[in-house]
Amino acid sequence: MKSLLLILSTFAIWHSSFASQPNIILIMVDDFGYECVTANGGESYQTPNIDKLAASGVRFENCHVQPLCTPTRVQLMTGRHNVRNYINFGTLLRTETTFGNLMKGAGYATGICGKWQLGHEVDSPQHFGFDESCLWQQTRRPPRYANPGLEYNGVEKDFTHGEYGPALVNDFALSFITKNKEKPFFLYYPMILTHNPFQPTPDSPDWDPTISSENKQQSPKHFAEMTAYMDKMVGSVVAKLEELGIRDNTLLLFLGDNGTNSGITSRFKGADYKGGKGSTTSHGTHVPLIVSWPAVMKQGRVSADLVSSTDFLPTLCAAAGVKVPEGTDGVSFLPQLKGEAGTPREWLYTWYSPRQSQDMTVREYTFDQRFKLYRTGQFYDLSTDELEKQDIAATTLSSEATAAKTKLQTALDQFKDARPIELDREFQSSGKGKAAKKARKKNKKE
Repeated sequence: MKSLLLILSTFAIWHSSFASQPNIILIMVDDFGYECVTANGGESYQTPNIDKLAASGVRFENCHVQPLCTPTRVQLMTGRHNVRNYINFGTLLRTETTFGNLMKGAGYATGICGKWQLGHEVDSPQHFGFDESCLWQQTRRPPRYANPGLEYNGVEKDFTHGEYGPALVNDFALSFITKNKEKPFFLYYPMILTHNPFQPTPDSPDWDPTISSENKQQSPKHFAEMTAYMDKMVGSVVAKLEELGIRDNTLLLFLGDNGTNSGITSRFKGADYKGGKGSTTSHGTHVPLIVSWPAVMKQGRVSADLVSSTDFLPTLCAAAGVKVPEGTDGVSFLPQLKGEAGTPREWLYTWYSPRQSQDMTVREYTFDQRFKLYRTGQFYDLSTDELEKQDIAATTLSSEATAAKTKLQTALDQFKDARPIELDREFQSSGKGKAAKKARKKNKKE
């Protein structure tokens, strides 16, 4: 009898813990800056479903990520600054632990769908903790929009009958949610949209289901249509949660992976706003972050707190009751989601080096809501100079600016020796660094 009671008690505790874990969906849009969301002050696009999430959730005004997709994805998934674990564009070191690994270890059903770009290995998504995957740019790089090529759990599949890549990926997302509705699930949804090529969607008047090339029908005018289609996909995810009766206990997070493409100029709060992808100005790093969780959030709020792409892993772990790994740089913003003060960041840190080719240039800086300090000494007042055209480091600073500069320098000093030398050696020996290129030339001569 005692053994039976012990078993029943243990089961009750396990069941209670299991039932209290929220479903988690993290949606990240490709090349989509802060200025593109109507709720943020955007005036060029229609984002009704995203705006609806903001109206009843928490809309963050100061979320910053890396200026480029792979660097952001590595930070987001590992909770660590690029200075510690980034090697080159298109790679996530297989020695890293991701939020997929952690959620799976906590008993979550885990899925990922959308854009990968983190390693060509067939088992990459599963290695990093995802039970199921539907991805573009995993083992290859076929078209992503009309008549795309995708990988389902690493198995390549080509579509040739007028299918649309983002719609297929969204179908996978809805199927994954439906299949796992009875247990906690984690869905990471790094969308294919709204990255160029800017091509028609199935809702566009000039949609052509016969094309099979990313070089056709390209025009910046399609960016607005792609944004509208992306918003529709977000709406369909929310509708599915409501249909299944699991909306209330689903934590849904929406953000962009970097600034908008530089070929796109939008209207934002009454002025033109040029996309800044690839730039370390706010136009390259400032992205929308909107979080909705009806069981916890009873009314819409706006937060001015600083949020980094490293902060998502610890936030998801806190929501799921998972221990955060040692060496994580992120700070959980779960308290702010619950309406508590939490521990807001006083500054954000960035180490940015695209490493798409031989260039090892690094841009390293810290900033707060107003001031920004680079490792090289440049200092900017972002309240009057968001595009960083006037370095004020050598000018007479106000007491507020002086205090901010001291604070930001102290923050920078914390990362002075944070870069493992082995990472740069590995990058150089991989054939993408300058040293490797020189070595190949020397060998040819010899």
